Amino acid sequence: MDTQTHNLSTLFAQLGLPEDPAGIDSFIREHPLPPDMLVADAPFWNQTQAKFLHDALREDSDWAEMVDELNVRLH
Repeated sequence: MDTQTHNLSTLFAQLGLPEDPAGIDSFIREHPLPPDMLVADAPFWNQTQAKFLHDALREDSDWAEMVDELNVRLH
């Protein structure tokens, strides 16, 4: 059972991205999304990352809250 508390840092690590605060801020600054685009549909994800994000939201997994937060921050 996964008992880890998820936050943006752990989400970025799960996605294989820099997980330090500066890396997260840089990624968000460099990847703004148009208002009508879902975070999981963004063109900058690879296939594995996009599937993880889609699945997290569809299954309302324990990652969903952090995916939602990332969505808000990218918009």
